[in-house]
Amino acid sequence: MRSGQLILADGSSITGAHFGAPVSKAGEVVFNTGMVGYPEAMTDPSYRGQILVLTYPLVGNYGVPVNGHSNRPVELAGGLQNLESDRIQISGLVVSTVAREYSHWTAVASLDSWLKQSGVPALCDVDTRALTKKLRIQGCMLGKLLCEEVDTPWDDPNQRNLTVEVSPSEQRWYPTQGKKKVILVDLGCKESILRCLLTRGLDVLRVPWNFDWSQEEVHGIVLSNGPGDPKMCLETIAMIRRGFARNIPFLGICLGHQLLALAAGADTSKMKYGHRGQNQPCLGVGTRRCFITSQNHGFAVNDQTLPPEWKPWFFNANDGTNEGMRHQTRPILSVQFHPEANPGPVDTRFVFDEFVSLLNHDR
Repeated sequence: MRSGQLILADGSSITGAHFGAPVSKAGEVVFNTGMVGYPEAMTDPSYRGQILVLTYPLVGNYGVPVNGHSNRPVELAGGLQNLESDRIQISGLVVSTVAREYSHWTAVASLDSWLKQSGVPALCDVDTRALTKKLRIQGCMLGKLLCEEVDTPWDDPNQRNLTVEVSPSEQRWYPTQGKKKVILVDLGCKESILRCLLTRGLDVLRVPWNFDWSQEEVHGIVLSNGPGDPKMCLETIAMIRRGFARNIPFLGICLGHQLLALAAGADTSKMKYGHRGQNQPCLGVGTRRCFITSQNHGFAVNDQTLPPEWKPWFFNANDGTNEGMRHQTRPILSVQFHPEANPGPVDTRFVFDEFVSLLNHDR
């Protein structure tokens, strides 16, 4: 096994064993606290440009559901069933221990071979607990994952509009013969979000991040998750503001939530180390009901900057940050967490049902 290093922006370095693709990559180093779900996390477009540290000590034991020759996900009824996009999105992976042998009824490849075919490097034999503590104290930082000391330039993914890299280049139509049609603005959309819309009988027009949907005849708009700093998506924010002139329901998820807030006049800011995992507790505002949620974000909405007609809907029970908002008089709602889960608990899939009820309400 090759030697490898993780060089951090503060000048420190961590040595380990290199597996996956024999290349060096740079990005923002972040951590995920989930016990399972590495195939979903690694293919989540919200991780674009990031080096992912997994805190669970053993990774790869159930393999990955991909075709070992073509690097294409297993295609089941309804499209991608086990992954969140058609490729690995992370720039690199850091784990404590990697399983060389795997066992699962859907698995057809090992984690190591999948990374090799995808051109993504990884590092194992690392004290990920110590690394995670460092990132919690100092905050997420830039890093380089080097193979055999082969250097690579630093790369700050938050300095560019990452949605351009993960959003589709053209629109796609998903008919269900339903009575309602919605536009899904794909800012780096997880496939699970699309499935949650289709299983509720909605016809979905999936469009690129900068598509002009202002004149489309639809019943509602869904703004998906996606990577990076929401303030980089200026064209999408401008489109949402124009869309506010239409009295149709909106649902924002993760990045979509942040973009709705920016379009409404609120502000967002970068978090110290973000929320990434499947165990984030969220409380409904004005209630004692706690939901365990799946999350993946490094920016948050400052709900103190929300205009009076907007009200917070959820907040994080750990740090009090905003996790959702609703308009007081119009059919607009959004959440910072991932109601589609995958991986994670399905406590909050009712958010999609609330959106559907708004679509069915006569206006």
